[in-house]
Amino acid sequence: MSALFNFHSFLTVVLLFICTCTFVKIQFPAILRHKTGFQGFFWKAARIGERLSPWVAAGCFAMGVSILFF
Repeated sequence: MSALFNFHSFLTVVLLFICTCTFVKIQFPAILRHKTGFQGFFWKAARIGERLSPWVAAGCFAMGVSILFF
């Protein structure tokens, strides 16, 4: 089943995408310096990860517990 049709998988993919973009922006800031166009989508995901990091971390923790135990 595709991640688009399973809500649990979709949330996992979105959280992993946000965390990955944030990590890439911290390690290699020159890659995500464009705020418009196709790269702007990745820049916005990294910005969400930076500004909402406690909520993203809580979501990743909850998703990890959910995957391991349910």
